[in-house]
Amino acid sequence: MSDAAVAEVAPSREVDLHAEVEKLVTRLEQEANQNELLQETVADLQRALYEPGWIRLTASGEHEFSPEAMVQMRAICRLYAIKSPLFRSALNLRSSYVWGQGVEITARANGRQDGQQDVQAVIRAFLDDPSNQRTLTGAGARDQLERYGLGCDGEVFFALFTRPATGRVQTRILPADEIAEIICDPEDADTPWYYRRRWTHVGRDARGNAVRETREQLYPAIDYRPTSKPATYAGRRVDWAAPVLHMPVNQPLGWQRGIPDTYPAVDWAKAYKEFLEDWARLMRSLSRYAWKASAPGGRNAAVRTRLASPPSRDPASGEVNHAGATAVLPPDVQLEAVSKSGATLDSDSGRPLAAMVAAALGIPVTMLLGDPGITGARATAETLDDPTERAMTQRRDLWAAVLHRVLRYVIAASVLAPKGRLSGSVTVDDWGQQVVALDGDTDPTIDITWPRLDDVDMAKLVTAVVEASSTQTLPPEVVARQLLTALGVRNVDKLIEQMVDADGNFIWPNTPPLGSPAAAQRRGGDPAATGPGPMVPDEPDEPNTDDDEPVVEQLALNLPDLPRNSRRRRRA
Repeated sequence: MSDAAVAEVAPSREVDLHAEVEKLVTRLEQEANQNELLQETVADLQRALYEPGWIRLTASGEHEFSPEAMVQMRAICRLYAIKSPLFRSALNLRSSYVWGQGVEITARANGRQDGQQDVQAVIRAFLDDPSNQRTLTGAGARDQLERYGLGCDGEVFFALFTRPATGRVQTRILPADEIAEIICDPEDADTPWYYRRRWTHVGRDARGNAVRETREQLYPAIDYRPTSKPATYAGRRVDWAAPVLHMPVNQPLGWQRGIPDTYPAVDWAKAYKEFLEDWARLMRSLSRYAWKASAPGGRNAAVRTRLASPPSRDPASGEVNHAGATAVLPPDVQLEAVSKSGATLDSDSGRPLAAMVAAALGIPVTMLLGDPGITGARATAETLDDPTERAMTQRRDLWAAVLHRVLRYVIAASVLAPKGRLSGSVTVDDWGQQVVALDGDTDPTIDITWPRLDDVDMAKLVTAVVEASSTQTLPPEVVARQLLTALGVRNVDKLIEQMVDADGNFIWPNTPPLGSPAAAQRRGGDPAATGPGPMVPDEPDEPNTDDDEPVVEQLALNLPDLPRNSRRRRRA
């Protein structure tokens, strides 16, 4: 390459490098501007977090509410639950979802097998105790605990008063306002030790006059079972015979107390109430003046006097003509109705306020107001009902956990009592806690069965159970339980107890079905003893007087797929 060519290439390279440098400088300037803009935006967002409104909100929720504030909160929620139609409807609906269909509680160990203790008898005695029916296990008590205990107080304190000699457990509810403090393990804030209760005791003197006295006492937590049980703690008496189970709801992380279900809806229920009051006041004001009279200036006083006079009366009955009366006025006076166009206000305009109440309580606004409105189509109602059923199922699970814990304590109390119905052993685990175990081949499992919330075709449920039974992998008593539950039969556990013998074998309603000789042989019995079954049916005119026939036999009459040999008992 010649010197001239080299001289021409060198300037062109310098130009290209200069242009590239300018592009890089421009790009760096753009990125610097963007970074500066982002920094300003982040700074603005950070400053917004410290605005007075947010500071007040975070300051109120940074720490747990004081005991005085919690007492005031619960009082407001209780007042609205008694007074507000929205609160009353919502709480009734939630309680109906949870407890409206009842619940089945059954212990698997019923003492029918060799070496097995009758845990079911202990559980049944606790559930049927009249005092427990009034506070926990009765239908009225459950409804009250759901509506007012969790709905208005946000928590329930169950005190399990136990008789050391017999192990009898009686449940009582400690008012949430009387629990002044929850004392926890100093090394673990999630492990409660004691509940400090302060209340005013009202006694009677010899003359029957009320004598008030302020008392304080500690109740141990139900899971706090130290090997050494001091009579006092921090100078206060400890009642070890009445452990407490705390059931909070809507509990923020790190808080000790629960928040009422109705607390988020208080402001919106009040706003909806005020809206309807304003609407009623407006309607009343619009209805005050129904007619407008126009007259020349000189006749205003006469028209005013004429209109202010009392209305005429019916000549026949003498009653006042409130409606349809005739106004007799001079020709130059005009009487016309007051125009209300543009002055009316639709009451449905407050529906969004009611929707906020419904959202706070987890129910559809259509159910809360009892009015489907324009969105009341069947598909919409079913769509809104699905999340409600899920929320109520979650509340059912919470109640099931509480009932499980209470019943486990009932079993343990019966074991520890010298005259208790159950026997077992007591050991101490690595954490120094007492562990109670039943003797023998006794299963302490407790089954809590809730009816389905969704509407499922009963025929489909029965068909599914029958198909599952045809696989011959389920015991007959399990199939019978599922059938009875699907048909909505109450007291299923009592019926199942009547369907098994002392050895736990299922008793068929008629005679043993096909395959029973083989089953008898596997159990070590005589296959020939099962018999072929009845061959001659009852006469048509012979009534069946056996009123104690199990319900499962009645099911077999309508279910041809169930194994059976005849539809009636064999005559003696």
